Amino acid sequence: MTSRTYTHRSRRLRARAAGLALLTAVVTIEVAPAAHANTPSRQRLPSWHMVSSPSGATYFSIAAVSRQIAWIGSDDGTVLRTADGGQSWRDVSPPAVSGFHFRDLEARDANRAVAMTAGPGTDSRLYATSDGGRSWRLAYEASDPATYFDAMAFFDSQRGLVFGDPINGKFEILSTTDGGDTWAIVPNAGMPAAQPNEYGFADGGPMTTAGRDAWFGSGGSVSRLYHSHDGGLTWDVKTTPILSGSAEGTAGVYGLAFRTANLGLAVGGDFLTPDVTSHVSAVSYLGGPWTSPASEPSGVRSAAAWLPFTLATAVTVGINGSDVSYDAGQHWARFDDGEFNTVGCAADGACWAAGDAGRVAVLRR
Repeated sequence: MTSRTYTHRSRRLRARAAGLALLTAVVTIEVAPAAHANTPSRQRLPSWHMVSSPSGATYFSIAAVSRQIAWIGSDDGTVLRTADGGQSWRDVSPPAVSGFHFRDLEARDANRAVAMTAGPGTDSRLYATSDGGRSWRLAYEASDPATYFDAMAFFDSQRGLVFGDPINGKFEILSTTDGGDTWAIVPNAGMPAAQPNEYGFADGGPMTTAGRDAWFGSGGSVSRLYHSHDGGLTWDVKTTPILSGSAEGTAGVYGLAFRTANLGLAVGGDFLTPDVTSHVSAVSYLGGPWTSPASEPSGVRSAAAWLPFTLATAVTVGINGSDVSYDAGQHWARFDDGEFNTVGCAADGACWAAGDAGRVAVLRR
């Protein structure tokens, strides 16, 4: 298989009442004085607890199932699973995938998972397991050499989407209705035209869902957010203030997180300038436009996640550290300096992160 180089198209291969109550609270937080959000006390800041890792691989994908169960995927063709909170890991890689780039994972429990590889043409694949990785099915292998998968997200245990780079001027969407066992290309009549040199990043997770809504982010010449309200059949698109248009084509939206269909965060930037702190995030409230927050994360960020059982708390991770926001992304505070590529939170409240050099951690707060 081939490895993508750093060209202009390079990327680092690297219930209604409740909803209205949440949105009302977030709007209140946004417009109220928020000095405390600028300088949260040290006691309030979370921390990462490093767990053991069987190798020094680069991990770009994670599926957080619970405090005990998580799956991670690496750029050297490895998929690992823990069932004891990271004390030990089992190599559950599909067969004959050495060198493939596992850039996204979705897992329902300790047994059922879908793994996505990113790369040109047949290097873009989807694998499914129902026995904890003891065996895998090659659920989809791209045949078009122009295919390049970027990210995957599921609405529920059965319905999910994958998005890939534009083919003939439009982003490619695949869908499943059987938990990832089979996939089909969605007709692109409802997809807006991509801009020249606009594409996705197979990075920390630039695709997410909430209810029947789905979103994915782009980069390259522009940084935009595509939104579907009907499960991926039709899409609209909005611009974001996140960096784009760099000479190397390495800037754009890297990660997305939605608390509800009307409350979203986007993060990104240009990984070649990791310490830039301007135009590396955006927020959207009540379905409105994407705007820059009052204060941004402390560098380029590749993924973000909302913390379960909180009203408006989110974390984001990236090359030079991690940040936390207590007011729905309006203000961010750095709490860690280590590098992570991806982050995910489970229904029971556990949040996991993974990154370069075998770094895997669980959030303490």
